[in-house]
Amino acid sequence: MPEDERAVYIISVAAELAGVHPQTLRIYERKGLVAPKRTAGNTRRYSDRDIRLLRQIQDLTQERGINLAGVKRIIELQAQLEALRAQTNELQEQLRTRAEAADTQGKIVPLHSVFLPPWQAGSR
Repeated sequence: MPEDERAVYIISVAAELAGVHPQTLRIYERKGLVAPKRTAGNTRRYSDRDIRLLRQIQDLTQERGINLAGVKRIIELQAQLEALRAQTNELQEQLRTRAEAADTQGKIVPLHSVFLPPWQAGSR
């Protein structure tokens, strides 16, 4: 488990670190904005990653005027983007590996030379 995902902060400490009231954290959890880990005794524990997320939520709501539904959608889209970036990196690594293996057999044509995304297909 990455160091920033270790759930170590109780709700009062997490609230203080994020600059919010503990009740606000309970609301965020009910709305699905944050999902703290739970101890065997069902006590909430927050990680450094959770604290960063809470600060981001505060910035979006307080500084940018976005409502909680909008914040939830932003968080969902960020998670999707992160997953897609990881998948892209994995696919690029696979292509590099295959290209290195194919160097002894012939040339590989870069994908971008034979495929245009739909939004660019009409520009040729």
